[in-house]
Amino acid sequence: MSADGDEQAGDGLDGGYDADAVEPKWQDHWVEAETYAYEGDPEQDPNTTYAIDTPPPTVSGSLHMGHLYGHTLQDFAARFQRMYDGDVLFPFGYDDNGIASERLTERDLGIRHQEFERREFQQKCREVCQDYEAAFTDQMQSLGCSIDWDHTYKTIEPRVQRVSQLSFLDLYEKGREYRKKAPAIWCPDCETAISQVEMEDDERGSHFNDIAFDVVGDDAPRDEFVISTTRPELIPACVSVFVHPDDEDNQDLVGESARVPIFGHEVPIIADERVDMEKGSGVVMCCTFGDQKDIEWYQAHDLPLRVAIDESATMTDLAGDYEGMSTEEAREAIVEDLEETGDLRDRWEISHAVQVHERCDTPVEYRVSKQWYVEILDHKEEYLDAGREMDWYPEKMFTRYEHWIEGLEWDWLISRQRDSGIPFPVWYCESCDEPVMADKADLPVDPLSDEPPVDACPECGHDEFEAEEDVFDTWATSSLTPLINAGWDWDAEDEAFSMDHPELYPFDLRPQGHDIISFWLFHTIVKCYEHTGEVPFDATLINGHVLDENREKMSKSRGNVVDPENVMEEYPVDAIRYWAASASVGDDFPFKEQDLVTGEKLLRKLWNASKLVDQLTPDGAVEEPDELDPIDEWLLARQDAVIGSLTEKLEDYQISKARNELRVFFWNTFCDDYLEIAKQRLDSEDSQSTAYALQTAHKRFVELFAPLLPHITEEIWQSLYADESTDDDSVHLRDWPTPSGYDADLASGETALEVIGALRRYKSEHQLALNAELDRVEVYGRIDGFEDVVRDVMHVEELDAFDEAADVTTEIAEISLDYSQVGPKYGEKVGEIDAALESGEYELDDGALHVADEELGADLFEVREERTYAGEGEMIEADELVVVVQN
Repeated sequence: MSADGDEQAGDGLDGGYDADAVEPKWQDHWVEAETYAYEGDPEQDPNTTYAIDTPPPTVSGSLHMGHLYGHTLQDFAARFQRMYDGDVLFPFGYDDNGIASERLTERDLGIRHQEFERREFQQKCREVCQDYEAAFTDQMQSLGCSIDWDHTYKTIEPRVQRVSQLSFLDLYEKGREYRKKAPAIWCPDCETAISQVEMEDDERGSHFNDIAFDVVGDDAPRDEFVISTTRPELIPACVSVFVHPDDEDNQDLVGESARVPIFGHEVPIIADERVDMEKGSGVVMCCTFGDQKDIEWYQAHDLPLRVAIDESATMTDLAGDYEGMSTEEAREAIVEDLEETGDLRDRWEISHAVQVHERCDTPVEYRVSKQWYVEILDHKEEYLDAGREMDWYPEKMFTRYEHWIEGLEWDWLISRQRDSGIPFPVWYCESCDEPVMADKADLPVDPLSDEPPVDACPECGHDEFEAEEDVFDTWATSSLTPLINAGWDWDAEDEAFSMDHPELYPFDLRPQGHDIISFWLFHTIVKCYEHTGEVPFDATLINGHVLDENREKMSKSRGNVVDPENVMEEYPVDAIRYWAASASVGDDFPFKEQDLVTGEKLLRKLWNASKLVDQLTPDGAVEEPDELDPIDEWLLARQDAVIGSLTEKLEDYQISKARNELRVFFWNTFCDDYLEIAKQRLDSEDSQSTAYALQTAHKRFVELFAPLLPHITEEIWQSLYADESTDDDSVHLRDWPTPSGYDADLASGETALEVIGALRRYKSEHQLALNAELDRVEVYGRIDGFEDVVRDVMHVEELDAFDEAADVTTEIAEISLDYSQVGPKYGEKVGEIDAALESGEYELDDGALHVADEELGADLFEVREERTYAGEGEMIEADELVVVVQN
């Protein structure tokens, strides 16, 4: 019976593999038995437990292919390390505070947050998120991830709120935070300030508008000038006009005043080097605020503030007749009026990058407001050094981190004008605006419902306070995940911060997608470095995105989204995990259903091979004989080498390379070659050597496959090898296999297997039974020490092996022309060329074919060569090996 057969294999494994029954059975068992629970020992030295700082997914929808791939990748690392190095903390969290959870609640319930009192709306958010979290937990468990479900957290729960507020107080005391009334990036749809990291460029259609401004005064050097803008709705907010000091064509304007069209107010014309002379007319208006440059000019030249757009992107009273319009409506109305007054000189369509809020795709505005910031611009070099201390998998991802830091222009804005989130633990004196911070012992607090820790302002003595209404940016909390999981807290007795689990920190691995390097990775380094002075993790594993089969990004608008639930209904989870292990870490890769089919075939191969091993070996462990036969020791020595190679690859997170190497060795060497040899040997004799090698190699294969294919390996292990006296003798709690020191000539053994394979093919092609006798076989290749196994397995009466090459000649068998090119080029002469080739009247010289007085380039023909044996017998080729059969 071959490894692909369906015959019964005894009491251990029956029938075919039924993933639908096996996978949920073990998923439930692992959770109920707490197979992956982390016990923890706070007495250990710091960073002695392998700990994974897992990304808390945003509670805003269902599982998508990115979740499936990313979390499976993390699980490969967790399962390997648990077997390889013992204790592993593999926690799970839910990011359920902030804008995402608010928008989810509003969408699901058909409400707006402004319709409710803050605490009431927060409760609605909790209820909605709780349902999604329960569904997400079920989905994650159905992936078979080895998460410790006793180590979970939510970013809104009281324990996490305390850590987040402690972080704020600590950074404030260290002088790393400040509150300032200044221009900030604003999302009109979410009606909150956002940080630089939450913006992204979106290519959108627009218009450039050439608009004439009058120059004021009787002595003005000219009557007018023209500016180009894509945002005419900002004209009422114009506070100045700028010209580059090197712009000779427009120097006459500097020091003059201009009258803003339609609105009529006058603004100064100022020289500034930040003007782009190549853009438009070289003259640019400054509005408060259209972009970052407007803010720079506003601050540098102490310009007045004109607010024409409010927090919801609606025109204010400053816009006059356009008050109450949206920015889009005002843009069109103002353009129409400019055209009517003759001030619109030109207008043409363009496509340009617009900065939008990444959560809602709404174009951002810039508004003056009072916000809290974490100071980061002065520590950019320290954060770069922190990144250099980490190992990056793949290394190229450090460049993204580096470019993000180098491009930073804003400190980190952490306050949000929303309802769902962790409150700032701050009150302000109503008289002097002095901030009053909560006591660490009282955290978490909500200033809207809790009293300040003092009766009077420590600055002026006033006794009335105003509660801070803003909440933290969600990244201000999710950036603390290493500290949350390590139990970071304030020790009032020692008046210092401490950790309940110092053995976890710094964490060993931060796995995440490349799209949130600037979000989560960077902010985690900022927070943890500022609190502890250490880099929060030793290495980061950056995964790419799952694309469609055409390597296009999946999106609902394109209709190319692959639903994980449909995939999981159709294919075993282990087959999906096999697919997830196919990509090089960091690379975006296409979803190909054929990869799932390949994974499913591997499951059948592993199952059927296991049935055959079970059938061929006796019940119970086979004792190792005093001496192993050469082919048996060769198998175990070859497996030793593979174990060493796999271990190195998995330590370096080269998961796809490890997967491929393991599959090839298992499928080709073990199943196709050794299992057939073992079957013949065990059928003909009671070989303890072969039985031991077969069982030992198989057990190690089950362990090696366990991180990749957890369900089928657990089923096989429990059916064949588990100790019934142990409550949870899971294969996933076994020690990772290590080389056992078997010694063999690996090259000779490999050649011997090639000889056996070649002789099998010979018998099959000649319709001979596999046990048919062969009179004589010559092997031109080294098979030292393996001659007997070739004789015995292939029933060879006389076998000779030679180190020297066989008497083989290489001859040209055929030259085939590319007639699609040769025909048009040589026309009637093609027949003459064919005849010359047929008669052998040609020469090959330096890649060219000389025939019928013509020279044909290498792109016009192909040469097929064949090797012939000059001696007696029939030659069989196997790669570079030559086997001759005389029968």
